[in-house]
Amino acid sequence: MDNGTRDELIGSLVEAIESVAIPHPTRVAIDGPPAAGKTTLAGELAVVLRARGRDVIQASIDEFLFPRARRYRRGEYSADACYHDAFDFDALHQVLLDPLGPGGNRRFQRAVYDQSTDTSLARQLTTASPDTVLLFDGVFLMRPELLDRWDLRIFVSVAFEETLERARIRDLTKNGSIAEVERRFRYRYIPSQQHYNATIRPTDHADIIVHNNEPRQPSWETRPRRSTTQE
Repeated sequence: MDNGTRDELIGSLVEAIESVAIPHPTRVAIDGPPAAGKTTLAGELAVVLRARGRDVIQASIDEFLFPRARRYRRGEYSADACYHDAFDFDALHQVLLDPLGPGGNRRFQRAVYDQSTDTSLARQLTTASPDTVLLFDGVFLMRPELLDRWDLRIFVSVAFEETLERARIRDLTKNGSIAEVERRFRYRYIPSQQHYNATIRPTDHADIIVHNNEPRQPSWETRPRRSTTQE
């Protein structure tokens, strides 16, 4: 277990990313529960990697959601719906992860869905360079449907009560009240994460675990990299 400053954490993660030697873009999963700090971490890594001359794609699982009618068909507060009905993994493979992977043509699309309008996005492809880094943040990224697509796997670990405390601030405007934020977390998000932890054991698959209860005083564990069938 390493302990240090935020800058030391970012430096260690950047070093791990740059140590991945493959002939195609490096696909980095940044997994963890809602409000764990995944998107913030991805942004911090992107700044440093770009300063070091790397092209970076930032993307999120929230840009690969199914439309509301499908992802809420079991109910808006259903944990089962959150886990089973929310995300379009086939589209994620087809337009982003596989094109950037072994044998891919590097022609990718970083998003297929606009959550603000609940609509699909038009097809618009961009070509990545071979040394591009994909920083992909989201929940459930160690699921079997995705596990072999990652070249480096980071899990951001935060206690559920801490994520709820952060969400009371982060999600207040979107959800309209603290009571609504708490209802979504306690009935939908936290139970779905508990199911994920119990059945998938995501930390067992992570190359690096970031303990992020105290973002300015993080600790992290680096493990021997796990090979994937795509490498």
